[in-house]
Amino acid sequence: HVQLVESGGGSVQTGGSLRLSCTAVGFTSNNCDIEWYRQAAGMQREWVASIRSFGTTHYKDFVKGRFTISRDKAGDTVYLQMNSLKPEDTAMYSCKTAGPYCSARYFDMWGQGTQVTVS
Repeated sequence: HVQLVESGGGSVQTGGSLRLSCTAVGFTSNNCDIEWYRQAAGMQREWVASIRSFGTTHYKDFVKGRFTISRDKAGDTVYLQMNSLKPEDTAMYSCKTAGPYCSARYFDMWGQGTQVTVS
């Protein structure tokens, strides 16, 4: 069974840190871009950060300098290191496969999400 699995969410105080993980289970995702999104209660889902299959990273302005996206050497786990967290970062965070080199079989696959709460 192929899936993306997120983990690492939790509750932290303002200024704290969390590291989210997005792991490909049952397939190799190193040819896929991985995108992180978040959705706060009552709000639309918004893109947060991406890492391309070849390593280039991109960030939404509101997380630049605070969040870092990276990928492990095998390419199957992508991390989102979140520092200096603010209450407005509270949301369900989800990852998704993307990119032109991602196999059609695994393209546009979403994980189940992991909740981040900052108070």
